[in-house]
Amino acid sequence: MENILMVLIITIAIATVLNVVLKKFDIPTVIGYVLSGFAISSFYHFAEDSREVLSHLAEFGIVFLMFTIGLEFSVKHLKHMKREVFLFGSLQVMLSGMLFSTIGYLAFGLEAKSAIVTGFALSLSSTAIVLKILNENNEIHAGYGRATVGILIFQDLAVIPILLMVSIFTSHSESIGTLLLNTLESAILVFIILFVVGKYFLERFFDLIMETGSEEIFLVSVLLGVLSASVLAEVFGFSYSLGAFIAGMMLSETKYRYRIEADLVPFRDILLGVFFVSIGMLIDWHAIVTYWDIILGLLVGIMLLKGMLLYGMLQFFIQKRTALKTALALFEVGEFALAIFALANTRGLLDAELNQILIITVVLSMIITPFVLKNIKKIADTFMHEPENLRERAIVGASYQDHIIVCGYGPLGQRLVKTFKERNLLYVILEHDVKVVDDLIAGGEEAIFFANAAQKMVLEHFNVSRCAAIIVTIDNEIQKQLICENIASFGSHINSIVKVMNNAEEEMISGLGIKHVVNARNIVADIMAQEVLSCELYQ
Repeated sequence: MENILMVLIITIAIATVLNVVLKKFDIPTVIGYVLSGFAISSFYHFAEDSREVLSHLAEFGIVFLMFTIGLEFSVKHLKHMKREVFLFGSLQVMLSGMLFSTIGYLAFGLEAKSAIVTGFALSLSSTAIVLKILNENNEIHAGYGRATVGILIFQDLAVIPILLMVSIFTSHSESIGTLLLNTLESAILVFIILFVVGKYFLERFFDLIMETGSEEIFLVSVLLGVLSASVLAEVFGFSYSLGAFIAGMMLSETKYRYRIEADLVPFRDILLGVFFVSIGMLIDWHAIVTYWDIILGLLVGIMLLKGMLLYGMLQFFIQKRTALKTALALFEVGEFALAIFALANTRGLLDAELNQILIITVVLSMIITPFVLKNIKKIADTFMHEPENLRERAIVGASYQDHIIVCGYGPLGQRLVKTFKERNLLYVILEHDVKVVDDLIAGGEEAIFFANAAQKMVLEHFNVSRCAAIIVTIDNEIQKQLICENIASFGSHINSIVKVMNNAEEEMISGLGIKHVVNARNIVADIMAQEVLSCELYQ
């Protein structure tokens, strides 16, 4: 126990001092935590049981991260992201896995089973680092952020069959059919349990908790839900983080979503810090000195090949600049690869020497990632500039006053703009699809800007506080909700009009403080009823 306390005290002290220094140079705290772990493992040799306790504690950093991400992506929202999750995600994992497996087998002489496990482990990216930085940069719902999150969700799901693959390759007692059948049965059972609990019991449970009026009991209940779902998933052979993600998705359907997220953020950030420290402790400086040339070659080769494959695949589905930024966000190898390497090593698929080389390569790629994400726009500009005319025109926005802001230039936005033009009203269009913006500028439209209205700084830039009205016409529920939250943060005086598609969405948007909510379904129903009543039969 004393040794464990010593680990924690030294870790916290080094991490605090390092991060204070690094923050002066705008270096992400992730790097400070990783370097802290490397420092204490290099100069203070902790017992194996202490490292094990720290690694178990660290794992719950990812658990809470995945839970809060689950809160952002309900079952309904996940349906809207099926292209990003299931198409982009499956293509990325399969193509990267097959590429690295082939290279491992042909170029490095690995056995077929070892090459396949290693190749698919290298296809995974870092959920912990990427989502943390995307959250900090408020870009999780940007174009590339959406694609990145979708692929990461599929990668987390893919961990299960990859770990199962290790068991299949090394199992001498059970047949492949038995292992697959057991896994499928476990998956169905976990989803049924969590779905039933989430749909029929969770909201009622939290209603009872809220009747106590105790913040402490509410927080403890949330922790109980997160940990219970995580342990349930682990009991059935899945990762803690997958259970937490599903629990978050279930709770995202309740009215307590935002309160839960706010209460859990401190726990998540502290435990994520411990996780990154444990990653740093995996680095062996002796292996770095001995194999530095191999590690460097692998690092550059893996990140370059992975990034090029991602960009090459995504450019056929989304804008090339968005594809580039997504590739830059995901070209590293992630923490789940470390778990796969550890299992493969214990099962005899990887020798200790290769295992350490791969671990150091993965950790170094994770260290590079925060710097790339913090400067992703500058890096993307180096390879692919935004149209100059869009950047030059962006500075005009702040001069507007008593104007109408139209968020989204779909069919409804086009009809509104046409009306405003006919009446000579001053309007501004904010559109996040650069192709639409370019086409309109080429057609002579001067009041359209390439901007994401879901970012608060964009609304500030276009002087939302002094506008005559702001209209939200987009259909994407997540983007719509973010825009409405930002509008409400400027005060209740803003004249906001938002189109919704059903009663549930109307209730949610109205609860955010939006002045005018237009329910498209109800209005269409009223018009149709009026048409019926105008028939001769009813006159």
